[in-house]
Amino acid sequence: MNFLIKILYFISKLPLKVLYIFSDVIFFLNYYLVGYRKKVITQNLKNSFPEKPEEEIAMIRKKFYRNFSDYLVETIKSFSISETEARVRMQHINQEVFHEAKAEGKNIIMLAGHVFNWEWMNAFAKIIPQKHCHPVYRKVNSDFWENQMKRVRNKFGNEALEANEVIMNIFRSKNDGESAYMFVADQTPHVAHVNYGLEFLNQRTPAFIGYDKLATRMDLAFIYCEMKKVKRGYYQVNYHRICPDGEKFTEHEVVKKFHKLLENTLHKHPDNYLWSHRKWKYQDSIKTFDAEKI
Repeated sequence: MNFLIKILYFISKLPLKVLYIFSDVIFFLNYYLVGYRKKVITQNLKNSFPEKPEEEIAMIRKKFYRNFSDYLVETIKSFSISETEARVRMQHINQEVFHEAKAEGKNIIMLAGHVFNWEWMNAFAKIIPQKHCHPVYRKVNSDFWENQMKRVRNKFGNEALEANEVIMNIFRSKNDGESAYMFVADQTPHVAHVNYGLEFLNQRTPAFIGYDKLATRMDLAFIYCEMKKVKRGYYQVNYHRICPDGEKFTEHEVVKKFHKLLENTLHKHPDNYLWSHRKWKYQDSIKTFDAEKI
């Protein structure tokens, strides 16, 4: 394993213009030869955008393969990317929402989707005024990749937390505006925990709702992270405050508002999402379905 780590770290030190040559090769193999999860990707796109003709679905799918290939090499690059390069390549817009939350004395829950490239957000820990920045991650079966990705997410002053421990950590921590927690919030719950679902992208969608418990029990600031790929190797993330309709969030309100914002993002840039993910595989296991249009 140490040898593999050294190889990956060596590759990550290569300039991105070189790594993108690898990306082009991965794209060619995936798109033209292997057809990686082609049926899953195609069906997800057709179900999500039933109004789009076959030709447009095919075009989006091809662009997805390119973006996905870039994501793979950019993830390797994150092993050694410097803070300076990370801040140049990821532009953070509307940072004042973090200062507002700190002035209000409210800790922050950041909600992002699997929009490329969410893995490059780590350097924002050096930008926002909060002292503690916690990327939330899911444990993986491989100890090797678990350790590597945790190390990557702990760069630049971050304090990564595993998903099973983060909710209790938030409840036990002082709500003083000094902490920010970043969830990739469109995760698919384990089949045993598919309790709530809503209509998202024209489909019955199981929704992860752990952060909803926080919204109804604590006075926290919720922020949506809207990702945009400007061009190859350069991204923007625009931060939007999610506010309740009343004095405080009602049950599942923040979940519905997050999914609505993410849906709007995907309609603008549909090729920049992780369509190979089997997000809808447990839709028949939903116990409580919210039929209200988001």
